[in-house]
Amino acid sequence: MIITTIGWVWMGIVIGAIAGIVVSGILNSGKQADLEAEIHHLKFVRESLKDEIFRLDNQVKPKPRSKRRGK
Repeated sequence: MIITTIGWVWMGIVIGAIAGIVVSGILNSGKQADLEAEIHHLKFVRESLKDEIFRLDNQVKPKPRSKRRGK
């Protein structure tokens, strides 16, 4: 009788642990997908800003105006 009860308790612990691992994995998979999407977005923004900085640094200076010939 006692051995049967101990067996059922161990069975409950094992099943509970497996169910807990599965549930926590399912809940964390959604968070991980959101974080990966944010990482891709931030990489895109970083590359865009790098291109913008590069474009602004490499602009040619405007040609100076020719002086007017005086009266």
